[in-house]
Amino acid sequence: MIRVLLTAATLTLFAAPAASACETGLYQSSNGEAASVVKQPNGDFRYMFTDGRRGKIGAPDSILSCDGESIRSGGAAWSRVPLKLTETHFKSHRETLSGILIEPATPTPQPLVVMVHGSERTSPRLSYYPYILASQGLTVFAYDKRGTGASEGEYTQNFELLADDAAAALKEARRLAAGRFTRAGYFGGSQGGWVAPLAATLAPANFVAVGFGLISTPTEEDRDQVVSEMRELRYGPSDIAQAVQLADAASQIASSHFTSGFEQFQALKQEYASRPWFSRINGEYSGAMMRESDADLRRIGQAEFDNVELIWNYDAMATLRRLKAPLLWVIAEKDREAPPELTLERLAALRKQGADISVYSFPDTDHGIYEFVQAADGSRTVTRVSDGYFRLLGDWIKGQVGGPYGRARRR
Repeated sequence: MIRVLLTAATLTLFAAPAASACETGLYQSSNGEAASVVKQPNGDFRYMFTDGRRGKIGAPDSILSCDGESIRSGGAAWSRVPLKLTETHFKSHRETLSGILIEPATPTPQPLVVMVHGSERTSPRLSYYPYILASQGLTVFAYDKRGTGASEGEYTQNFELLADDAAAALKEARRLAAGRFTRAGYFGGSQGGWVAPLAATLAPANFVAVGFGLISTPTEEDRDQVVSEMRELRYGPSDIAQAVQLADAASQIASSHFTSGFEQFQALKQEYASRPWFSRINGEYSGAMMRESDADLRRIGQAEFDNVELIWNYDAMATLRRLKAPLLWVIAEKDREAPPELTLERLAALRKQGADISVYSFPDTDHGIYEFVQAADGSRTVTRVSDGYFRLLGDWIKGQVGGPYGRARRR
């Protein structure tokens, strides 16, 4: 049940083009290039161009600088794009959540997109996504998830509760933007790929876009990460099968909420402890569980690994079968955090069943559609978001897909 009540009058502000330098907002060059600039909790300002270039203002290799009076690039000043910003508060399950509606200063009806957060513990308002999507003419509603920013409540990864919050956010966004949008839906990144589709079964959403999400359970995510790690380390099928046994045994403990399965896990640890790969796998959580003693895992395992109300066996496929809205799913082909193989298989199965799903993937990208440089030891250094990703999101939400979108592959 969704309970939504307005608790405070909305406050509407206009971000004027003459604003002082280095403020969060959307900036534009004289030739039409756009960049989102967002202040971080440590005081740094990060920027993201619509084409995916990124950096920190003031860094030696920064494209943008702040001279105390304006944002500049190559000596030329950038103007701050005027936007209508409407602050609001709304209720979900007795907690007051804080949100902001971002519109063009003189809006023409465009789609309204509600941002659904990932697993981060920071406020989604610190993301560049709201302003990047606003740069493409969209109306955007971003809200502080419960337990972050100005929102009440405790941080959680209970997808069902978070979906209720997202449904309440869509209702509030529709109210604020009434008469000024054409259709409304969700974008969810990472963990938002579990939450946004579920929210769209609870609220009247016209579309759902997902970036680098998973159609699997959290326990399947851990197993697939272990398999991906073992393959990168060039281990063969026998070693991979043994590592999967350990991952599955760890998941049995986790899904029991740390009440059973310890004996089998400990026996497998003893059996495989001498294997060269034993200390090299991580998974989402199973590697860390392997490095705990049996006594400590029994004593503090739940407090350490099962403290955010995660639904370990959440059935994402069941949710997607109920989803009526068109769905966009964007894959990072070399995603270590969300290995894509199982998700691609399940998307194909859903499309065979008649689901309205568009699938794109970006080669040589990791979680977040980030391009990277990989060192000899396997570590990766992120360089940028792949060109075309943000344009794909904006065009699909507007129903104007054309392309090409950088190196994106339509699946």
